[in-house]
Amino acid sequence: MAMAMVLSRAQHGMDAPLVRVEVDLGRGLPRFTIVGLPAAVVMESKDRVRAALENCGFDFPGGRITVNLSPAELPKEGGRFDLPIAIGVLLTGRQLPQGCLDDIELYGELSLSGELAPMRGTLPAALAASRAGHRLLVPAANATEAALVSGCRIMTATHLSQIVAHARGECRLPVVMGAPPPATPARGLDLRDVRGQFLARRALEIAAAGQHSLLLIGPPGTGKSMLAQRLPGVLPEIGEAEALEVAAVRSVAGLPTPAENWRVRPFRSPHHTSSAVALVGGGPRPRPGEISLAHHGVLFLDELPEFDRRVLESLREPLETGTVMISRAARQAEFPAAFQLVAAMNPCPCGYLGDPQGHCICSAAQVRRYRARLSGPLLDRLDMHVEVPRVPAGLLRQPADGIESSATVAKRVSCARRIQQARQGSTNARLGEKQMDRVCRATPAALRLLERASVTLGLSARAYHRILRVARTIADLAGADRIDQPQISEAMALRHLDRT
Repeated sequence: MAMAMVLSRAQHGMDAPLVRVEVDLGRGLPRFTIVGLPAAVVMESKDRVRAALENCGFDFPGGRITVNLSPAELPKEGGRFDLPIAIGVLLTGRQLPQGCLDDIELYGELSLSGELAPMRGTLPAALAASRAGHRLLVPAANATEAALVSGCRIMTATHLSQIVAHARGECRLPVVMGAPPPATPARGLDLRDVRGQFLARRALEIAAAGQHSLLLIGPPGTGKSMLAQRLPGVLPEIGEAEALEVAAVRSVAGLPTPAENWRVRPFRSPHHTSSAVALVGGGPRPRPGEISLAHHGVLFLDELPEFDRRVLESLREPLETGTVMISRAARQAEFPAAFQLVAAMNPCPCGYLGDPQGHCICSAAQVRRYRARLSGPLLDRLDMHVEVPRVPAGLLRQPADGIESSATVAKRVSCARRIQQARQGSTNARLGEKQMDRVCRATPAALRLLERASVTLGLSARAYHRILRVARTIADLAGADRIDQPQISEAMALRHLDRT
């Protein structure tokens, strides 16, 4: 009898593949069927759509209604298909003029009264719609998120009746042209608050300059968490493309992205009781975890040995690749995970091993068991492990005027980052093996020192290359073209666990 087609998109990992919602009204006994690999939530759409249309005063057509979500092999989930299904039913029932919503992608979950509820994953859909040259119709609650996509043409509504009135030409829906808000200076925590800890401050600067991973080791209350929380304040400002990637991950996870601080680098600090799914991502329908929510930002793991060992081992591949692949029997999803890892731990179970003002009660066997919670392969992937000793009481009274601020350190970090981008197009921590020979050029004396240390300390090939990368960052901070002995010596001094 009649057929209509409405555009929408599914959400599959970070992708938003196009879905054609085809609605056919045929002869036969009244029946409402949805096909095309719909999840349970999508199957329930027929009840929400029927109630919403009738409560809004529209006629629900009699006959056999078949909704096909094409392509059929792509899994469909969520309530986002309620609105396109409802519009398709109205089109087949000739209650809307044909062609009134062509080239417009529709999204939104319907309440039984016809109100539009916000949906998860708006930003990836907006990015894909903008690339396809389509307009977007989303619930008003999702408009701010969709407007982060520059040039995207966005129509918003709060109720199904508004969309019907627009399609009939009775009124016009508000149109928003996507334009990301300007970057605003982030007011983070300042390094001036940290007294003493000169080696740890230096390690934090090197970590920021080269995007290196860092492990802070020290007794309780020495400032490990303070230092980690101040790392975002010395990192370079995040670019628009990177900020969009971060916001897209948050959108897929169902988290809001406030427009006023959308250009702020993420800082995630999950509790040590977190599961592998919470940290890495997963679930029956794959969702991003903490490492993806920390994309282009900082992941801080406090009390590192208290995390379940299997949870920590799941970090090994993402640390190397910058992505995480979640595989399930029916589907796979890839999420970005280019995070900078900063972790903190005590030197022993009681926390006071080697502390001159503390009294350690741990036996040698207890210390070994405590440190054995961190595997060798994981520690090998950490660029720096630095001691954070107790600060003398006299330094705690040091005035803040004589301490470098985060803004001062950030200038040096930004300069080093610009050198790296101009030279190899990435940070030193992300250098590939093929780039090492060209970028990490060292003097013969520096190479001999590193080779002697490798033999003496039994360093792996991975540790050898990580020392070279850190030394390259130290040379960049100093403005040096080649790596020399002082840079190699400092890089090795920043790997405390290799010597214990």
